Amino acid sequence: MLPGAVIGWDMSAALALGDALGVPPAVAAELLPVIEAVMVAKLNEQMERPNG
Repeated sequence: MLPGAVIGWDMSAALALGDALGVPPAVAAELLPVIEAVMVAKLNEQMERPNG
């Protein structure tokens, strides 16, 4: 955990959400790491902005 930064998602929660939405676990396990990496980078970029 870093103050003022996002370092990752709770993958158990993300997999549970995917399951609730009907996403097959194998598909979620394949796609979530890629999606997480982009989202973490974008969230941290936004937080670095003055009005972020």
